[in-house]
Amino acid sequence: MPTVTAVLDERGTVVGWSKAAAALTGWDAAEILGRSVSALAASPVNRFTPYDARPPWPGSPDQDHDLVVRIRHRDGGVLLLGVRATPLAHASGDRNWHLSAIDLGHASWWDASHAVLRRFLDRSPYGIAVLDTELRYVWVNETLERMAGVPLADRIGRRMHEVLPGLSPFAVERQMRTVLSTGVPVLDFEYQGTVPADPTRRHAFSTSFLRLDDDEGRVMGVCYMGVDITERRRTRERLTLLTESGARIGTTLDFVTTARELAATAVPDLADFAAVDLFDEVLDGQEPTTVTGRSGWPRLRRMAYHSVRPGSPEVVAALGRPARYTDMSPMARCLRDGVPVLEARLGVDDKGWLADDPDRRAAVAAWGLHSLIAVPLRARGTVLGLVVLMRSRTSDPFETDDLALAEELVSRAAICLDNARRYTREHNTALALQHSMLPQALPATSTLEIAHRYIPATGRGGVGGDWFDVIPLSGARVALVVGDVTGHGITSAATMGRLRTAVRTLADIDLPPDELLARLDDLVLSLVDEQVALQHDEGPLCAELGTTCLYAVYDPATRECTVASAGHPPPAVVTTDGKVTYPELPTGPPLGIGTLPFEAITMQLPEDALLVLFTDGLLLDDGRDLTASTDRLLAVLAAAPTNLEAACDDVVAAMLPTPQNDDVAVLMARPHGLDPDRIATWDLLRDPAVVADARAMAADTLRTWGLDDLVFTTELVVSELVTNAVRYACDPVRLRLIRQATLICEVWDGGSTSPRLKHARVTDEGGRGLYMVARLTRRWGTRYTPDGKVIWAEQSLEPDPDTF
Repeated sequence: MPTVTAVLDERGTVVGWSKAAAALTGWDAAEILGRSVSALAASPVNRFTPYDARPPWPGSPDQDHDLVVRIRHRDGGVLLLGVRATPLAHASGDRNWHLSAIDLGHASWWDASHAVLRRFLDRSPYGIAVLDTELRYVWVNETLERMAGVPLADRIGRRMHEVLPGLSPFAVERQMRTVLSTGVPVLDFEYQGTVPADPTRRHAFSTSFLRLDDDEGRVMGVCYMGVDITERRRTRERLTLLTESGARIGTTLDFVTTARELAATAVPDLADFAAVDLFDEVLDGQEPTTVTGRSGWPRLRRMAYHSVRPGSPEVVAALGRPARYTDMSPMARCLRDGVPVLEARLGVDDKGWLADDPDRRAAVAAWGLHSLIAVPLRARGTVLGLVVLMRSRTSDPFETDDLALAEELVSRAAICLDNARRYTREHNTALALQHSMLPQALPATSTLEIAHRYIPATGRGGVGGDWFDVIPLSGARVALVVGDVTGHGITSAATMGRLRTAVRTLADIDLPPDELLARLDDLVLSLVDEQVALQHDEGPLCAELGTTCLYAVYDPATRECTVASAGHPPPAVVTTDGKVTYPELPTGPPLGIGTLPFEAITMQLPEDALLVLFTDGLLLDDGRDLTASTDRLLAVLAAAPTNLEAACDDVVAAMLPTPQNDDVAVLMARPHGLDPDRIATWDLLRDPAVVADARAMAADTLRTWGLDDLVFTTELVVSELVTNAVRYACDPVRLRLIRQATLICEVWDGGSTSPRLKHARVTDEGGRGLYMVARLTRRWGTRYTPDGKVIWAEQSLEPDPDTF
């Protein structure tokens, strides 16, 4: 650009005027010399331009001054000049001013504005760049030069992707083109990449873009202002990761699930690979022993791993397998000292711990693993295991801030894992208690085939209070029981044990099913009253209130089954032709309500039919639809194999989800009637003479059955029981012998008075009959019928030598 010059004295008088100035302004030297420069000034351009343009200008008299002024052309027009005023020393001692100016109306917009804005923009804390309409650099300030490491000389006339290829240049250029075309500024556009100033580390920048227009609206270019937000972004990402970890980790009390959640949370936001190892003792619910040396490493077990690479090819220890580390490895030091260990850079060529671990050394070399953090899983002062985090290839090495973040993240997960350990310990205790209270072996009987399954809850509910039982009764009858205590945990398991014991006690006195449930209901009400008296919270109460129970008694002599329910699902009956039905059973209230009576029904069971009792977890677990589950069970039972064990397996496989949230008890029974040749029955008159006939008939029957060794004992038992019935009871009197696993002798009468065992004195003439019966038999007892009672006694089929 042509430059015009002039010289002013201290008063602003023109004392020098160049030919270029005369050509530009139209004023020749003769017309302007000796006049004040203010005579040429037009209206000021902006508030920085003095009205009269007289020196000295504001600021130090020894500094240059950059001005934009309007002057009047000789022909009346207005010129816009960019002026630099430079102080001159004169021999007389006066201070003159040298003015150099260019015509901004014909100058490049940026060349004209650069001098004015340079000082302001260079001091800005933001990196600022100006690009033309072709997105070529025109100017950058010193802050941007330092930020990126590329000086202005290397940028002028070049595009961003040419000078900063690692800084997402095409994404940035798309934003600038949008701004150029629309004129709408873009604020706080974030992007990441590497810059020459720090090529080994990814940086994040926030940049705003605006279009530059002149006074007439012509598009001159684009300006962007950016700031390095790497640390701010990383802080924000760390806080976000910690916040999200609270929702993503510890959703269950399962070790494997929690370990997987921890590994998945750490990758890829913190690491490229993560592995979680726990001590074997932790998995059993125990506290691990203190790690003192190499002997502790085999106790670690790999619970989870996660990688940015599909299939996690860099993993060394497989899931569920021992995770072994060398004694000098960061992992070993982490466990031994109980503090996190950071190895910012791993070197496969170093003679360090990797030299003693060829498998991990190969993985480090193959997958470019270059940085490692090992963090102990510490909760409540106990180290449960450790977490290994690694970065690879293009990821930045771990820093101290990453170590702090990893420690915080792992500590949160450690609390969840310790809760899982404590839950496992309680669950194992409850499970052991529960198993100890369930039948250890079911009684074998020729009249009832039995198969059962008990599946404890494996989901979030924990151990429940479901139970089942098979109880031999007098007269070859068998009681089948299933029950369900509400709630889960040790309290429910303990309540189940109390109720199961109560049922067996009540069954031992041969109560009918409906009366037995009524007595059990009274017991539950008394237990609730005890809890209220002790002012316990509602937890223990809920373990008793709402308990359900189904009690059934099968009589093989008549093939009849009497069933009563306290809020429990009815059993299923499967006939040999595959037809499945649910008996219309009056469902009484759950135990602990105490308001409504219980009712029982008696149904005939066909030979080889299948009776299936179960708890509601088989149908209702995990919120399933009752109707759909019932139909599904019908279909499974209709196709069930004849083998009861296989049938149980089919039902469990078809009906139960994995995991299930409630305990499930299934009891299958295939009843068989007694053969007529195993039963002998006689109706007797109430005449003392009939006692001898009863002895004789019993003796003849035993000889027919081949039980000659029991004839003498049986004659004594029959004699005493029939004598009591004839003497003290009323009609009808009946004698029945049953040969099954034992020899059963029953005497029926119409009386309601229960006999009592007495200790007769030496001088007493009677009172020794029941004492003799008790001594000669395995057991004896009384049960009541609608018409009276039955006195019964059982003998082993082989005589007991201690009896005589």
